[in-house]
Amino acid sequence: QAHLVESGGGLVQTGGSLRLSCATSGTIFSIKTMGWYRQAPGKQRELVAAITPGGSTNYADSGKGRFTISRDNAKNTVYLQMSTLKTEDTAVYYCHADDLCSSDGCYGHYWGQGTQVTVSS
Repeated sequence: QAHLVESGGGLVQTGGSLRLSCATSGTIFSIKTMGWYRQAPGKQRELVAAITPGGSTNYADSGKGRFTISRDNAKNTVYLQMSTLKTEDTAVYYCHADDLCSSDGCYGHYWGQGTQVTVSS
């Protein structure tokens, strides 16, 4: 069965940088949009950034100019480079894959288990 596995979270000071990675496991045939969402305590999960197979990107206003999403289609991996981090970026960050087709079939939504990002002042 296909899985998404995030890595790269951790504790960083204000103004620092982190790079999140989301790798896939299983026999993957195709994935449409991949993206990153985040959920802070007491708040709803929100989109951070998304990228299509062709490289078109979409960013939430909160991350524009500070975050960069990229993707390696050959590896079915998506990255999120975060810089100039702020305390309000503290959240669990989730990888998402839309319309993932694998040897198990095609499914509309896949989520990773999440990785904690904590930005301290």
